[in-house]
Amino acid sequence: MTIVPEDEYLAHYGILRRSGRYPWGSGGPEYASNKSFLGYVEQLKNSDLSEAEIAKGMGITTTQLRAAKSIAKNEERQSNINMAERLKAKGMSNVAIGQRMGIPESTVRTLLEPGVKDKADILLATSNMLRDEVAKKKYIDIGTGVENQLGMSATKLATAVAVLQEEGYKIHYVKVRQLGTGKDTTLKVLTTGDVSYSEVSRNRANIKQIQHFSEDGGRSFIGIQKPLSVSSKRVGVRYAEDGGADSDGVIHVRPGVEDISLGGARYAQVRIAVDGTHYLKGMAMYKDDLPDGVDLLFNTNKKNTGNKLDAMKAMKDDPENPFGAVVRQKIDPRTNKVVSAMNIVNEEGAWDKWSKNLSSQLLSKQSPNLARQQLDMTYERKTTEFEDIMKLTNPAVKKKLLESFADDVDSAAVHLKAAALPRQRSSVILPINSLKETEIYAPNFRDGERVALVRYPHGGIFEIPELTVNNRHPEAKRALGQARDAVGIHSKVAERLSGADFDGDTVLVIPNNKRQIKTAAALEGLKGFDPQRAYPAYEGMKPMTARTKAIQMGEVSNLITDMTIRGATTSELARAVRHSMVVIDAEKHKLNYRQSAIDNGIPQLKAKYQGGTRAGASTLISRAKSTTRIPERKARPAAEGGAIDRATGEKRFVPTGATYVNRKGEIVPRTFEVRKLAETNDAHTLSSGTPIEKVYADHSNKLKTLANEARKVAVNTKPTPYSPSAKVAYEKEVSSLRAKLNLALQNRPLERQAQLLANATVRAKQDANPDMDKAELKKIQGLALAEARARTGAGKQRIEITPQEWAAIQAGAVSNNTLTQILSNADLDRVKELATPRTVITMTPSKIARAEAMVALGYTQAEIADQLGVSLSTLKTVV
Repeated sequence: MTIVPEDEYLAHYGILRRSGRYPWGSGGPEYASNKSFLGYVEQLKNSDLSEAEIAKGMGITTTQLRAAKSIAKNEERQSNINMAERLKAKGMSNVAIGQRMGIPESTVRTLLEPGVKDKADILLATSNMLRDEVAKKKYIDIGTGVENQLGMSATKLATAVAVLQEEGYKIHYVKVRQLGTGKDTTLKVLTTGDVSYSEVSRNRANIKQIQHFSEDGGRSFIGIQKPLSVSSKRVGVRYAEDGGADSDGVIHVRPGVEDISLGGARYAQVRIAVDGTHYLKGMAMYKDDLPDGVDLLFNTNKKNTGNKLDAMKAMKDDPENPFGAVVRQKIDPRTNKVVSAMNIVNEEGAWDKWSKNLSSQLLSKQSPNLARQQLDMTYERKTTEFEDIMKLTNPAVKKKLLESFADDVDSAAVHLKAAALPRQRSSVILPINSLKETEIYAPNFRDGERVALVRYPHGGIFEIPELTVNNRHPEAKRALGQARDAVGIHSKVAERLSGADFDGDTVLVIPNNKRQIKTAAALEGLKGFDPQRAYPAYEGMKPMTARTKAIQMGEVSNLITDMTIRGATTSELARAVRHSMVVIDAEKHKLNYRQSAIDNGIPQLKAKYQGGTRAGASTLISRAKSTTRIPERKARPAAEGGAIDRATGEKRFVPTGATYVNRKGEIVPRTFEVRKLAETNDAHTLSSGTPIEKVYADHSNKLKTLANEARKVAVNTKPTPYSPSAKVAYEKEVSSLRAKLNLALQNRPLERQAQLLANATVRAKQDANPDMDKAELKKIQGLALAEARARTGAGKQRIEITPQEWAAIQAGAVSNNTLTQILSNADLDRVKELATPRTVITMTPSKIARAEAMVALGYTQAEIADQLGVSLSTLKTVV
């Protein structure tokens, strides 16, 4: 064996801590390795090599190279700080320390400045946080947008991840199918080194978000706060036998109690932890005369079991989501502690922002003239919007708005929503049982006027009550005052609204003095009908499954829609609605729904109104959103002409040719679902020929043509020229826009989490019902995704562009790529306002003073708006 002298051995010289047998950089202390590595990279850079070329030469990616440089710089800086502090502690002067360390005295001063060490600790704090998250959750999402969610730069996060990778942690890329689009989302998942890709793939539903935020750029992190819990001794329960069913879902709150305060709101949809094990779910509203010792009074339709906790819901075993909903907590900024037990889901003012369009479900059951009037208004607004966009001079903004406009019009051509009627509003319903069953307390409407209430879904005009506004009712005024978006009704009215309750259910309130909205009395055939008493199970009966219930409900819902459109009599509608009531309860209460179908003559109704005893949807309204499967396809590549036909504006696709092996072992083409109305070029092909369907088909076809015209212009529009000088001139505005973009991108992790949760829900339902049909699966996917988004809070944080920032955009201060991202995440309504400014009606100081005085005197908002000659929306901007 040859002995190699110590001064003649060959050292492995790699790069800083690259994974493998040897660390990145060998020999000497870590500080020396960092310094030599950085010097090596700088030497290559001075040799006119690009960053990409340097990384390629090292056998790594540019991302890995940047992370390695950041780690090296951080550790070198940390090492220098530590040495400077040690030498200073020995009494050495800054000059002497500089001489000892071989650095200028000014650098020594910088190293010893307060806060420098803190900055060097950011990497340590972030990597420690990631270790803790992986230890707790095993699989964590570190993909795009997480850095925004954490309140730090992408580089800092990537560097911290690189530190963990050096320690053996792994990154896995897992695909998750988007339930809304059928496309795949790729998740970037961090795990410990012993976790395989197959394990992560099997446990997609357990991939978690990092529930932290750093307010100081990564030096420290704040997690989700533990909810403040209320003792059950302070909670009273009003059961069904006590009248609780009349206000089911309402939580009455004692005014003036600090830890259960609603703040400035009069009502809110809340979750309240009780005893740390259960929680109350419903609408909170103040009430003065609560029993002694009771600060919260919960109304329920449940019966008294002797244990009040049985009326509540059990807290979920998830400290980051104990209520199964995303809530807003009231936190003291001085102590960073939760100070209220009220965990807010929605509060006063939230419902006022909901969509006010009229759905086809409502208008298709009204007169064709009303439907045509509102649909024409919708089309006219779309054409006006298109004309306004065409006047724009900024190419990038014009292109983006046209693309967005075309997508919006395509969607409108399928969803068939119509323009709102004058002064209609979305409102949450609250119980005022001292009101007459023919009255409503609605401060946004005029005292004495008639209004129609619509709740979705509804079976027909017999579920639309017409009420008279009574804004002088004493109890309602005390409870709701000048409610921004709530109305008070009697509980009997809620029953007529498809069985609504008071835990956050909403209605569309439509002024109806001219009787534009047709209503009808409750069907005689439904009065006193009790599904459980009429169709109990018999011995040996096979009960309805969840899958069968969903199929049956879809069928009877379409049947009721088609019957209404095609002129069924009230007695026929009563038969279909009675059967739907049985189907709704059949799974839960084991009802004999088959006998109900026979007794109510459902096959005969299907034959008469749908063309056969086993037929399905037969009108454009019920067929519009139904789906069909077609071979998998993708947008036509640019090399073949692009995704948009430049001559017509129509979308172009090419088949992917993808296949899969089915359960029989056969290789079959991969397919996906599309909506029938979206696929057809002529909506009349889905119509049965009734007058109301013709109105909707004509409208859909006009919208499709308009969308194609917008796409044709967009695809032929060239991008905005970038101006470096404008970037300098508008430096402040550009910086602000980038900050807002970062905030908007925080939604990406939330959307990925929502997709994971929704996929897990759908898989569980498929496992329980392996023979689930395709239409039902699509429905469950939509419901699961909507619920998951609600739970995670997924939804874009829209960028609000100021006039100054708009000037920067117009001047070309923002690159085309960044501008595209900003516009993709911007409030496009605001962009349209900036791009096509209009005269805005505002209130004068004297009118504002008069409005405030009238509020103090107890006038309703509707009365104040009428008196001052302004709209309610204008009034709400100042009072």
